[in-house]
Amino acid sequence: MDEELKCPICGSLFKDPLILPCSHNVCSACARNIIVQTPEGETPPQSRASGNSDYDYLDMDKMSMYSETDSGYGSYTPCLKSPNGIRVFPPTLVHRHCSITCPLCHRSVSLDERGLRGFPRNRLLEAIVARYQQNRAAAVKCQLCDRNPVDATVMCEQCDVFYCTPCQQRCHPSRGPLAKHRLVPPTQPPPAAQQQPTATARKTATCAEHDAENYTMYCTNCKIPVCHHCLEDGKHGKHDVKPLPTMWKHHKGQLSQALNGVSDKAKDAKEFLVQLKNMLQQIQESGVEFEACLVAQCDSLIEALTRQKAKLLTKVTKEREYKLKVVRDQITHCTMKLRQTTGMMEFCLEVIKENDPNGFLLISDALIKRVNSSQDQWVKGALEPKVGPEYDLTLNTDPLLQSILQLDFAQSKAQTPTVPPAPLLQLEKCCTRNNSATLAWRITAVPLVTVDGYVLELDDGNGGQYREVYVGKETVCTVDGLHFNSSYNARVKAYNSVGAGPYSQTVILKTSDVAWFTFDPTSAHRDIVLTNDNQTVSCNSYDDRVVLGTAAFSKGVHYWELCIDRYDNHPDPAFGVARINTVKDMMLGKDDKAWAMYVDNNRSWFMHNNSHTNRAEGGITKGSKVGILLDLNKHSLTFYINKEQHGPVAFENLEGVFMPAVSLNRNVQVTLITGLEVPKNIKQ
Repeated sequence: MDEELKCPICGSLFKDPLILPCSHNVCSACARNIIVQTPEGETPPQSRASGNSDYDYLDMDKMSMYSETDSGYGSYTPCLKSPNGIRVFPPTLVHRHCSITCPLCHRSVSLDERGLRGFPRNRLLEAIVARYQQNRAAAVKCQLCDRNPVDATVMCEQCDVFYCTPCQQRCHPSRGPLAKHRLVPPTQPPPAAQQQPTATARKTATCAEHDAENYTMYCTNCKIPVCHHCLEDGKHGKHDVKPLPTMWKHHKGQLSQALNGVSDKAKDAKEFLVQLKNMLQQIQESGVEFEACLVAQCDSLIEALTRQKAKLLTKVTKEREYKLKVVRDQITHCTMKLRQTTGMMEFCLEVIKENDPNGFLLISDALIKRVNSSQDQWVKGALEPKVGPEYDLTLNTDPLLQSILQLDFAQSKAQTPTVPPAPLLQLEKCCTRNNSATLAWRITAVPLVTVDGYVLELDDGNGGQYREVYVGKETVCTVDGLHFNSSYNARVKAYNSVGAGPYSQTVILKTSDVAWFTFDPTSAHRDIVLTNDNQTVSCNSYDDRVVLGTAAFSKGVHYWELCIDRYDNHPDPAFGVARINTVKDMMLGKDDKAWAMYVDNNRSWFMHNNSHTNRAEGGITKGSKVGILLDLNKHSLTFYINKEQHGPVAFENLEGVFMPAVSLNRNVQVTLITGLEVPKNIKQ
């Protein structure tokens, strides 16, 4: 409560405080310094400027000063400034109308002939100040602190000096010549404190107008205590006057009641401060936790990008190894042919040099055939590379980069979130290929609206109910495995934490009437060699190896053919369908995931799960075409050779998803022919 006990003018503890009519207090000496003298009939400068918060009390050359005893005047002194920054002016030498202005509320009051004696002395405040000074003096302060001495913690009996802990460690260490000094707790006050007087004896308050008369009554109109002479004089005769003890108890009760309300507010304020201080710690901890979470999220993105980079590099490595292998094989094959051709040319030149007509004619026909045959080996395309140096791989990082640049914190809780608007389908980017459909869309940016993802829906191709085929954040999606010769309705909607927005417009996508596909290099055995844009297949091994097609069928009727380009030494290649996880290093049909017909130059057999059935006469040669009819409406598989059905229906009761498949060895080369209509003579 230091500020409550300090004078607003001098800034020191109150000394002989007076109570102004506005209920504020000033020291008696400070009150004498702020008395204002004005000519008769003029308004005091304080009253004219009372509305100014930066009020300067006077701008006069001279002022009079009334003393507390005789209202006399003193000599002129220059303008002074209090420690609180309040300008005060001494009185002038001229006797004129006097007034005093409160330095806190700037309320002016005129002084009567009594001067400052007309203001009551605040003996209650004086007693509180005296008690406060006594309690403060009882606390022993460090005698070596330069500024603002703190409480002493020890006293040296030999030095007779009080030390705080820092000063004791600095000036009186416990080592060296001072180690033998005895340090004791500061139980005795310092000598200066011992000489200070104790609490000032409280004097009984007496009436300011009637000396030596004690206050006995309280005037509720004037709100001041009065003596019985004041009542007799008639000044308070018609006022409401009550006994002093009664009003004392009544006002004490009012003050106590008011303090209870303030105490509750103070208690709430203390709890609020504790809450705020706890919040500081919580903010620090939450900040550290949030930063750690943010770093972990960013690290997970970096880790995912690193893993994806490794996968992409693996694909590039496989593509490079494949190209290198093809080129090396072509170099080996071309080198061997070139060596044979060069050797034959050198031999023929030596034969031409011979002068024996009979011997020449005996071998010339054979040599001419060999030369012509060798020339036929260098057909068109034999001297062209099978692969190019460029990589048919394209990595589009723009969407990902855009997403990273747009990475930001979610919207504030104070904002009112809404569902996203309907996405806009980008029709120029929507297309179909075979039984796959690609859709692209975008969404118009709306302030304060976030998009967490999208839902793509397609119907069943027959106008049935929609079903979800994709849920995620991408704006481009390719749906595989659709039915051929079908029309699909597609739509997309966006969603966020609030919910899903409206659907986009519906787009109709029609799949191909017939299947167009190639051999799939990703599912082929490593000994398989694919050329002609993955439409021609051969093998480097004497053992049978399997390769699948890129199409997958689960519905409809599908027909494709394989042309026998090369057929040496009467091998028995196999043709048919298989699951995607069929075994790739043995003949097609030897496991339970493939259904096939294997055929040589004279006969054929059907095979599934290593079971051979339905031997049929008739085989294949170079140039033959093997047809496969997969009828998933009837769930059957039938084979054809040169457009004629070969044997009975091979397999029935086929259910699920099937992929075209072939197995062959190095003695066979076939080319895939797709996009074919079902032959007319075949009954559905």
